Amino acid sequence: MILVTTSATAQTFNVIPRDYSLTTFTMIIRDDSTNVSVSYDITGASVSGNYVTFQNTFSPVLVSNHFYDFRLVSGTDIIFRDRMFCTDQTVNQINNDYYKLNEGQFTSDDSYNNEYIVI
Repeated sequence: MILVTTSATAQTFNVIPRDYSLTTFTMIIRDDSTNVSVSYDITGASVSGNYVTFQNTFSPVLVSNHFYDFRLVSGTDIIFRDRMFCTDQTVNQINNDYYKLNEGQFTSDDSYNNEYIVI
């Protein structure tokens, strides 16, 4: 899964496509929540090791906490397919920074007061 942010600046993608010879292709993303597809023309992709690297600026800006279907196509051929998730949280599994579904939704109380109010 590819993680992206809601940033309006260029984001870098590293993918392992079916065809390494292409430097221009079309990126199509489809929002799973709204079923709206947007396509972007990618030019200037380069091969870096085993990856094809390119940059893209999303306009309109992606929606946080949405899943997207991600495809790279050349003509009628699909050269790469994956899922994307948009979040502004810092996610780095090497440092044990995982996505937190409820981040910022509640605060913890360390006063150890065991009184509960049930409504």
